[in-house]
Amino acid sequence: MDVIKGHDFFMMKRKYFLQTIALAAIAGSVTKLKGLNMFTKELGNTEKMPVLFIGHGSPMNAIEENEFVTGWRNVGNTLPKPNAILCISAHWETRGTLVTAMEKPTTIHDFGGFPKELFDVHYPAPGSPELAKETKDTIKKTEVGLDEKWGLDHGAWSIIRRLYPNADIPVVQLSLDYYQSPQYHYELGKELASLRNKGVLIIGSGNLVHNLRMVAWDKLNTIGYGFDWAIEADNKMKKFIIDGNHKELVNYKAQGSAFNLAIPTPEHFLPLLYILALQEKNEKLSIFNDKTVAGSLTMTSVKIG
Repeated sequence: MDVIKGHDFFMMKRKYFLQTIALAAIAGSVTKLKGLNMFTKELGNTEKMPVLFIGHGSPMNAIEENEFVTGWRNVGNTLPKPNAILCISAHWETRGTLVTAMEKPTTIHDFGGFPKELFDVHYPAPGSPELAKETKDTIKKTEVGLDEKWGLDHGAWSIIRRLYPNADIPVVQLSLDYYQSPQYHYELGKELASLRNKGVLIIGSGNLVHNLRMVAWDKLNTIGYGFDWAIEADNKMKKFIIDGNHKELVNYKAQGSAFNLAIPTPEHFLPLLYILALQEKNEKLSIFNDKTVAGSLTMTSVKIG
């Protein structure tokens, strides 16, 4: 029997160790690739998913029972269960466009002055690095960055937890590039269309009329109370939506003083443009939660499909 010398034995062990590491790395890559392929396959060949714009209003809607929460649940009950959710929230503005790509997004409490009960809420829905990559590859208008830090802000989790309380559907967020024009956001929204055929529920979360500086604090709990300009803007917006007149909504800054008061800053309005951009010809549209709140806010929400 040959005797293996110490040096030769060490070299054989080292070679075996390096081969093992290499195989493990390859196996890991193959596993990730299989995961992506399985995800893509899972998303394929589904019925076209509806899309939603949801007026999210106060963060307290995450824990209170009211007619708006009931409206969200009622709409949720009409939806096929999605494979995943892509949310465009008013509360994630960035330079450039990012998509959350972590496996376990944190629940972000991006507000202040609310009761501890609200801060205790956590929505432990999984993320989806696979959907993030799919979204990145789908969008050609700009380079989309994969984000590992943001998580789910209240524009996302406060409404999604009402639609899917079991937190068993993967959720990713797409950010709003605050340097870009409304037309840019509308065109970028169109590029998400293929995701609808892969079982992805796309949600825009904001408010059509959103002017916190002019809130009637003494009417905070008076649902249906709205200033004349808020009602005028909301009615005009709804007519444009129903008529499919997206051009006038994209060009909202030219619609007069009521619109200027209703949209003092664009972040709560822009998610609507993503959803309207996904509307196909003759596709059914409905409006729900059509109420003003505290004078200068509307909860108006839209379902397409």
